[in-house]
Amino acid sequence: MRVAVISDIHSNLHALEAVLEAVDREQPDAIWCLGDIVGYGPRPDECCRIVEERAAICLAGNHDLGVRGDVDIDNFAPDAAAAALWTRGVLRDRANGFLGRLEPSAETDGAQLFHASPRDPVWEYILTDQAAAAALEATTAPLVLVGHSHVPLAVTVDEGELAGGHAPAGTEVSLGDNRWLLNPGSVGQPRDGDARAAWLLLDLDAGQASFRRVDYAIAETQAEIREAGLPAILGERLSSGA
Repeated sequence: MRVAVISDIHSNLHALEAVLEAVDREQPDAIWCLGDIVGYGPRPDECCRIVEERAAICLAGNHDLGVRGDVDIDNFAPDAAAAALWTRGVLRDRANGFLGRLEPSAETDGAQLFHASPRDPVWEYILTDQAAAAALEATTAPLVLVGHSHVPLAVTVDEGELAGGHAPAGTEVSLGDNRWLLNPGSVGQPRDGDARAAWLLLDLDAGQASFRRVDYAIAETQAEIREAGLPAILGERLSSGA
């Protein structure tokens, strides 16, 4: 089985469309989304509709939960809170209904999926060796998939030692018999210094993981952010992927 894993779209329609164009060329059997379809960006309805239609599994991220009112907006940084409130005001019924059905974790054959982490599926960032080790210790599946940090990651325990880390574009991982923690990176708000939209291709039968990046129309998303009156920094940071 071949699976495309996406995460942290953040209402960036141009990035999502570019990623799905690349995904379609690979013809995977399924698409899994690790959450945060909305937040930050200017096209929440369209992103919700596309993910609802395309993803076989989709999680709720903290921004999705904030927009639907399940977590307190005060938990967000000011720019993120402003974007969540704006999204609440423009989101249509179909998208609200879709977000309302999502949960922040899921399990499928051979994989456990979390928006953030196994210890806290909504909020914990896995950005340190300690957090990655704890995530693997808290799970049992051969493959653990997380999002939320916007940083692509591939971590395993090899002969009792933690190995791996940041997985830049072109990283190829042979899963073998080890258990792995993988983060595909962010479609719509990358934060690892690479402005291109990120996604992950899994070949579960062959035991391979391939970290991919794709160019998209950043300037068009930035223009839409300005037109929507969203905080300017949410568009500016797209140029640097930081």
